[in-house]
Amino acid sequence: MAEPFIAEVRAFAFNFAPRGWAFCEGQLLPIAQNTALFSLIGTTYGGDGRTTTALPNLEDRAVMHAGSGPGLTPRRLGEKTGSYTVSLSEQQIPSHYHAAFTEAEQSENSTPAGNIIGVLQDAQKIGARTFKKDPPDLKNTTSSSWLQVTGGGQTHTNLQPLIGVIYCIALVGTYPSRS
Repeated sequence: MAEPFIAEVRAFAFNFAPRGWAFCEGQLLPIAQNTALFSLIGTTYGGDGRTTTALPNLEDRAVMHAGSGPGLTPRRLGEKTGSYTVSLSEQQIPSHYHAAFTEAEQSENSTPAGNIIGVLQDAQKIGARTFKKDPPDLKNTTSSSWLQVTGGGQTHTNLQPLIGVIYCIALVGTYPSRS
């Protein structure tokens, strides 16, 4: 393998940083001992710019090309964006209707699993045998006033499919020349 450029980032399928490389985990490095690296990345990924510079932190992050393209949002080098979880608002959910089917015949089951709501024949026995199995007629729907709003702004996971590898940055190597 050719000698890397200083500040080059590569993905590795093993669990250690090779000699002359460091994990991309956002750690601070002293500028005095990493002047070539600092001259290339500055404080793009952190550090105070006087005594420290920071390496990129690619833990739990997907990489994306900096810049922009037609119809794309511009991204700066070192910019962090995205969310691990998302809460959808009512305006983001497509308009839809939930129907609940009922049966006009006498109820025979007391559990909802696999059944639909049936007629309660005796008001004194609320909670007993209020569900009907294998109904012959699903034409009866409940009043919309029976249906309650659900949800409560909880978040859901917003992660793309991924596989874990390690990213490392070259601390030593060839200083890249500009073309």
